[in-house]
Amino acid sequence: METVLLYILGILVVLVGIAVSIGLHEVGHLVPAKLFGVRVGQYMIGFGPTLFSRKRGETEYGVKAIPLGGYISMTGMYPPAREGGKVRSASTGFFQSLVQDARSASADTIREGDENRVFYKLPVYKRVIIMLGGPFMNLVIAVVLFAIVLCGFGTQQLSTTVGSVSACVVPASSASQKCTPDAAAAPGAAAGIKPGDKILSINGSTIDSWTQATSIIRKSAGDSLAITVLRDGKKVDLTATPLLTERYVYDAAGKVVEDASKKPVTEKVGFLGIGAAYELKKQPVSAVLPAVGTTIGQDVHLILNLPARLVDVANAAFGPGARDPNGPVSVVGVGRLAGEITSINTIPFVERFSYLLGIIASLNVALLVFNLVPLMPLDGGHVAGALWEAIRRFFAKLFKRRDPGPVDTARLVPLTFAIVIVLGAMSVLLIYADIVKPIPIG
Repeated sequence: METVLLYILGILVVLVGIAVSIGLHEVGHLVPAKLFGVRVGQYMIGFGPTLFSRKRGETEYGVKAIPLGGYISMTGMYPPAREGGKVRSASTGFFQSLVQDARSASADTIREGDENRVFYKLPVYKRVIIMLGGPFMNLVIAVVLFAIVLCGFGTQQLSTTVGSVSACVVPASSASQKCTPDAAAAPGAAAGIKPGDKILSINGSTIDSWTQATSIIRKSAGDSLAITVLRDGKKVDLTATPLLTERYVYDAAGKVVEDASKKPVTEKVGFLGIGAAYELKKQPVSAVLPAVGTTIGQDVHLILNLPARLVDVANAAFGPGARDPNGPVSVVGVGRLAGEITSINTIPFVERFSYLLGIIASLNVALLVFNLVPLMPLDGGHVAGALWEAIRRFFAKLFKRRDPGPVDTARLVPLTFAIVIVLGAMSVLLIYADIVKPIPIG
């Protein structure tokens, strides 16, 4: 029962975090819009039918049934076909109807006396500030949460404490990794090293990191090593001789190196048969921005390769293949990961809570990067339209031509419609994959 409650708690924490992040994203649009005098008719979290709302001043604030985003409704998002022109009433064809409907809906939001409180009449820099306000809020949230996780809780790192001791020596390329009756005893176990021992020195050299200890052991096959450990508050002197055995070669990212034929690369090194314990280590404030930057880079790479990643997701969902643990997931997948992590009783609760904050921080980075894609209806699409308008007006002024007026962004509504369909299909695919072929947490 407790495990189920923890599972539900993990999901709820992440869902609340997502809702708050969406709400603050829209606040990032709302505040500058009001400061610049734009009339904001609605501030909504979610889409679809309204669950509840309250009107304060000229703005209706509320929550809708489908919690997959949010929006603010600003007066005059789309300009008329020509500066000072009337909204056209005739249309031919489906896409022309979409454009006309967008213009008509935009015109309907302009009340008498509010003609100069419209979005499209703002200077370009003000429109850019309004549209970047949402992603900026996600960046602020991500930085704050990463700071809490890294500086407040810390990250899991290898310690100089022994976490595991192997009973025997098994080559990496062996078909079975279990001890057999004829397997040689692991030198670490034979020397009396135990889990919980903290390695203080090897051959008189003070050990400050597990990497340092491993480096000495790997190049000392056949040599006797004097090892001093701290056990139950007392120093214990031990002697161990590493055996020459076969181990996998790992790259800087911790992955097994493969040769041209995709076979794991091995090497002969000294081996004691001991593994490090992990411990939470608080990071300096200087580590926060690089961590955010790394996450942004990963999300940019994911978006640039999104079509191929979605093909992989589809192949895994409808075939025997496994999901890529670094691939895209839906809200369902995120909730499942949060629930499973929270319900693992073998992990201290503090670490589980830190993991949930890390998920919310990463989601805010994803919202930041995704919303900056220069396509409508995303924030980046509106920014791109405003910047294009600035470029056109600059060259018109440079060559002493007539002011071309605002960019007719309503013409992009059919593209917006197509992108919404694509995003909807992508969401359905990811939700289905997260149900039938979820990404394992291990």
